[in-house]
Amino acid sequence: MTPFELRSSLGAASIFGLRMFGMFVILPIFALYADHLPGGDDHTLVGIALGAYGLTQAILQIPFGWLSDRWGRKRTIYMGLAIFAVGSFVAAEAVTIHGVILGRVIQGAGAISAAVIALTADLTRDEVRTKAMAIIGITIGVTFGASMVAGPVLSHWIGVPGIFALTGVLALAATGMVRFAIPDPPGTVPAANAERPRFSQVLRDRHLLRLNAGIFFLHATLMAIFVVVPFLLRDAGMPAGQQWKIYLPVMVLAFLLMVPLVVYSEKRQKQKGAFVASVLVLGCALLLLAVFGSSLIGLGLGLLVFFQAFNFLEASLPSLISRTAPAEAKGTAVGVYSSVQFLGTFAGATGGGWLSQHFGSVAVFAFCGVLVMIWFVVALGMSVPVTRTYPVPPMDEGRARGLLERLRSLPGVREVRLSAAGESAQLKVDTAVFDEDNAMRLISKEA
Repeated sequence: MTPFELRSSLGAASIFGLRMFGMFVILPIFALYADHLPGGDDHTLVGIALGAYGLTQAILQIPFGWLSDRWGRKRTIYMGLAIFAVGSFVAAEAVTIHGVILGRVIQGAGAISAAVIALTADLTRDEVRTKAMAIIGITIGVTFGASMVAGPVLSHWIGVPGIFALTGVLALAATGMVRFAIPDPPGTVPAANAERPRFSQVLRDRHLLRLNAGIFFLHATLMAIFVVVPFLLRDAGMPAGQQWKIYLPVMVLAFLLMVPLVVYSEKRQKQKGAFVASVLVLGCALLLLAVFGSSLIGLGLGLLVFFQAFNFLEASLPSLISRTAPAEAKGTAVGVYSSVQFLGTFAGATGGGWLSQHFGSVAVFAFCGVLVMIWFVVALGMSVPVTRTYPVPPMDEGRARGLLERLRSLPGVREVRLSAAGESAQLKVDTAVFDEDNAMRLISKEA
């Protein structure tokens, strides 16, 4: 990556980090706080308060992405951050669970995830975009870990209303990051002969569908368990203000366990195996929480296993989306992905709250376990595309177009592009069925 691309990627990751901190930091303490609000004894309403943010995010991701295409990335992001800040201050002033729900709805209306990812794509080359998405994914994972530790500590110092107000201040500070830390995107001209896939084609793409299902299940599971985990920790003898003593070692160890897996999977090109195994580990963690959730040791072990898998999956999914999406539909694909992610947030929190209210914590873990097992089956059929670059001989436009069509028709080839100088062909391929010799023979015929 060039210094410009690294600065752009880190700047975009910082915006995600500040916003996701505001989303994650209340997870370990909100259910206990809501228990003292009028209406907060109803776990269904608590789940709605946690998940309302995700519902408006899901609805507005695609419109905000569309607006960023026409109004400008940065201006759209400024507006979204301002809306998020207003919602944070509304939630901070709320004195009932219904007031908090209103604040969370407004927070979610600042749906800028797709716009930020699109801005990152504007500022990075195709060949380094996966690294940029990985930086964002890892930042989200690290932010999540920090939030789990900071939530109980901040709650003890400034209370949950103070945390909501702090997230509003951070959102306003993030506008400064957009202004000064992220460069302005250069003007771009679309390829003259690029065919833009239709929205319906993106929705039907089976490779994207698997990844979208994954982010839905991952965030639904996360939100559902945090309707009940704070209560389980409290009942096991860990009051709210002390729960950071569980989250801190769990998140540090989970991160340390995740890093070798990320390095190994990328270096050995074992992304699919590591991904599918992590989904299975997530299911095992839910089983541990369901069976041993009445003790601090059982909760600590279950959370450690859960977050080791969660952190890897959370860091991997944005990178996989950027690899899998067609070049001419990345913005659309990212918008759909972000919408599905936040729809999972809403569904998990609401469903978990309802199950907890009527059937108890074991039902919540069982529900999440079913989601993860469905995900495991879906993930077995996934493939991770890789980009292969081959030198091509000089040729006129007609021959070049013919070569691209022949390469595109090869089994396992998802996408073919010529470099700007016409000196190389880039093939996005599924290595399980791609035969490199066929591609080399087609290219050698043009020499």
